[in-house]
Amino acid sequence: MKRYLRIILIKIILIAALPVIGYSQKGEADTVQLLANSLTSPARVSKNKDKLRMSLLSEEKYGFQLINKRQKQTRIPFELQSNLIVVPVKINNSDTLHFILDTGVSSIIITDPKVATMQHMKALRKVRIAGAGEGKDIQASVVLNNTLQMGDMIGFRQNLVVLDDDVLQLSQFVGSQIHGIIGYDIFNRFVVTIDFVSREIVLQNPEDYVYKPKKGMKFPISIEENKPYFSSLELVDSDKVTPLKVVLDTGAGHALSIDLAKSTTLHTPDKVVKAQLGRGLSGIINGSLGRIRKTRLGSLEIPNIIASFPDSTSVKAKVSPNSSRQGNIGCELLRRFTVTFNYRDQYIVLKPIPRRLREPFEHNMTGMELTAKGQSFREYFIERILNSSPAEEAGFKVGDNIIMINGRPSRDVSISEIYKMFQKKEGKVVDFVIKRGNEYLITSLKLRRLI
Repeated sequence: MKRYLRIILIKIILIAALPVIGYSQKGEADTVQLLANSLTSPARVSKNKDKLRMSLLSEEKYGFQLINKRQKQTRIPFELQSNLIVVPVKINNSDTLHFILDTGVSSIIITDPKVATMQHMKALRKVRIAGAGEGKDIQASVVLNNTLQMGDMIGFRQNLVVLDDDVLQLSQFVGSQIHGIIGYDIFNRFVVTIDFVSREIVLQNPEDYVYKPKKGMKFPISIEENKPYFSSLELVDSDKVTPLKVVLDTGAGHALSIDLAKSTTLHTPDKVVKAQLGRGLSGIINGSLGRIRKTRLGSLEIPNIIASFPDSTSVKAKVSPNSSRQGNIGCELLRRFTVTFNYRDQYIVLKPIPRRLREPFEHNMTGMELTAKGQSFREYFIERILNSSPAEEAGFKVGDNIIMINGRPSRDVSISEIYKMFQKKEGKVVDFVIKRGNEYLITSLKLRRLI
């Protein structure tokens, strides 16, 4: 399991309501009618021209669509960084920005406020946002009527939520520049296929998508609070089978997260490790990690998944008490499939990638967590060290700067590659050159499973 940054549960609660000027399929006709009424004068424009203008507005100026209307689909390349899907996005006339594709967010969020400054965006109003974490709510602004483009897909008159401060610091944990998060609007408009082998996202108009059994296993989902809920997951322990209702969360880097407060039959495994599971909009999310003996997806059984168990203090106040969510499935599990989301017809398709399913679920075997800094995010510093871990036993300290790893300069290695080294094989020795103050040290440690 790679680095869990992890926008675990940063999912948004807007305390102040956003104006309804952005696109939604359900309200499209009413919105178009309203704007058409404001842009035309009955005394001067014929009914036929009114209809034509409304047609042009609805087809040309609202929502997400493929640029070439004759296209049935488009492919958009993505990068998988720290188990997060990073897609190229342009806003208005911007250079290419990098957004995380996240099924768990309802709004388009700019996490880097410098983007709004450079694009001279004017805020309509301020809002307060609550997200998982142990800190306070944060401030953000609402910006209206923006144009977004991803490859050959374009979205008109989009509302954006711009954070006043870059509280998530996603770039430092992903190891590359991240400007924002996008989710529901894309999944609600298109059938979205995420191909983790070719690293491409395929967007199709729902009317052009036809499911065939060769495309994979088909499971029902429900769309609640703008999120895809999945009820075909079971935890198997001896003769006991526990069904779970979870969110399919492409914005989470872990395999599985379980909310113990949502079920009296769920409990942590016998062996767990206390950990910082990630960070949300309101700060650090603490909890535990442990292995689930067997997990079942339909007829498919997956052994020894590493699950996250967030502390109730980290998430309880940030999740609606009426929510039926008992956890979420993240990209450490999803990346072992080609995944197709069909929100309109409320199902997903999972096509197993055999070699990925054979990969064991592993966690960082060093016990140290890193943060990436510098202009290109290739300067790595130790942010946290677990007690009694290989890193602590080898004498590493918080703040150490990793200069070389296994003979390679750190500037030539991504943070994702480093974490792959940290979970490669128990007993493997990893060599380091570190800088501590003005002193350079050569050291090593032996990987050891902590879970």
